[in-house]
Amino acid sequence: MGLIQVLTCIGMQSEPRQRCEHEQVERVRTLLVDDHPVFAQALAVRLSGEPGITVVPVAHTVDQAVAELARSRPEVALVDLVLGRQSGLTVVEHIRTNHPETKVIMLTGVNDLDTVVEAVRRGARAWLPKSADVAHMIRVIRGVLCGEAWIPPLLLQGVLTRLAAPEPVDPLGALTAREREVLQCVVDGLPRQEIARRLYLSPNTVRTHVQKVLTKLDSHSILEAVALARRAGMRPSGA
Repeated sequence: MGLIQVLTCIGMQSEPRQRCEHEQVERVRTLLVDDHPVFAQALAVRLSGEPGITVVPVAHTVDQAVAELARSRPEVALVDLVLGRQSGLTVVEHIRTNHPETKVIMLTGVNDLDTVVEAVRRGARAWLPKSADVAHMIRVIRGVLCGEAWIPPLLLQGVLTRLAAPEPVDPLGALTAREREVLQCVVDGLPRQEIARRLYLSPNTVRTHVQKVLTKLDSHSILEAVALARRAGMRPSGA
């Protein structure tokens, strides 16, 4: 969801507006994705007691969320940002790619602006604190079904500013996966023969890939390409 979508569906910053056709859905299938079982089950019980809400089995991991999304096809998913050692953003990305009809609400205790922006860019429609009361959650759930968004007012201006700014261009974005592997070997300081052994390529194929990398990076030498790669964040393996 980019800036235009946010600006056109920001109505949830105040009380909900006119009713829409989605509000006529008798039971909204809602998926909770949270790695804290006690919190998740307690919230599931509270939401299930609300008219018009059906909570499908709770997911505590990314894998469980992927499986439940395929099984239940929920209209709304409430996703925690931190899922043990995994990120809830992985679930958001999976939903955008495989279940675009499911609306995502981030339900978390984190209020980091960079993370909010990243979640919105991946398709999250709302960002709710875990301390939000159930009545407010229901309003937001109904709102996102109608194409609205809800971002905490204290974060909204920062989110809009970030979304309005041009996204940084990856200087290595034109490289293929194989060319990136070759460039990584070059950054590691490996000679052509060693690159060929590591990537199971012939030396001539390595040379061809290196020439393509230099051309795409508009670099006139290996040293220039390595310097550009380092500025773009590529580091020697193991560094």
